[in-house]
Order: sequence, then structure tokens, then C-alpha cells
Amino acid sequence: MASNSFHGTTILAVRRGDKVALGGDGQVTLGQTAVKHKARKVRREADGKVLVGFAGSVGDSFTLLENFERLLKDHHGNVLRAATELARRWRTDRVLRRLESLLAVASAETTLLLSGSGEVIEPDDGVVGIGSGGDYAAAAAKALVAHTTLGPAEIVRAGLSIAADICVYTNHNIVVEEL
Repeated sequence: MASNSFHGTTILAVRRGDKVALGGDGQVTLGQTAVKHKARKVRREADGKVLVGFAGSVGDSFTLLENFERLLKDHHGNVLRAATELARRWRTDRVLRRLESLLAVASAETTLLLSGSGEVIEPDDGVVGIGSGGDYAAAAAKALVAHTTLGPAEIVRAGLSIAADICVYTNHNIVVEEL
């Protein structure tokens, strides 16, 4: 059965050394149909010091992104405090808790996964994959981190490309940002 909501798909973040990269593909689907191929699901926030990527329902994702931007300003760029407050509100607010999306957030200090059930997770290995191709991209990135000397941006690009070869909801129109 086809869904009547728009969805954004695959986001990958990789931290290696003192650098972090976050990227996403460009596909947006409506049910089982690709309706946009060059969507930009990765944003720079806080004067370019924070990277945010979203996967899930596009309208829901933008609502959460706007809330995160506002909280980031309220907490003077403190990513962990803004993320924790967003997760709390997302879990407890009647309107926000119905939103279907995930956010990946990266700054010079931390990489986080935020979900609507209140999780603010900092991965042990610095790799976060979200969206329908997120597991494929994360698996590829973990292998590349373990067995190559590639930088985070190269790993993100390769991981997303591998996911696009496997996941029908992920394409090769890849955008990568690095800090």
C-alpha cells in the first residue's frame, strides 16, 4: 500500500580524528515513487559550527530542525544541551511526539543521534546512520574506518554510495559537509 507522506532517506555521519563529516542522499519518495532526486537533507547551523541531517517525513523533519535551531540559539551553541532539550520536548509534547523523523547532529565535539522516543545517543565509534539506507551506510562506514586511512568526508561519500547501490530509497545525489 502506498503511503501519502513524503519521506527523506539516508544520512551518515563519521567522526575520525579531529574531523567529522555528515552527508545525505537527495532522494525524496512519496509512497513507492521517487518524486525528488536532489533534495538537500544536510544543513549547517550555528554559524557553520554544527551539522544536522534528517531522515523521515520531510515536514516533520523541518519542524524538528527549526526547533533544534531555536534551542541551539537559546543554549548559546551548546549542542548537547540543545539536543537533550529537543529530545525531552519531542517525547513529552503532544504535537511533537507524533512527528516521524530522526536527526543526526555533529559538532567539533560530539556526534549525536536524536529520536522521538527521547534518545540522545553519542555513538562509541563516531558513526551514525539514519533513514532507510542508514544501516547499510553505517556498516560500510564502520568497515572503511576499521580498514582504511580515508578521511571522514571520503568515508561518508563511499558509505552513502554503497547504500544507494543497495537501498531503493537512497540515490547517488550525495551532499557531504565537513567540520
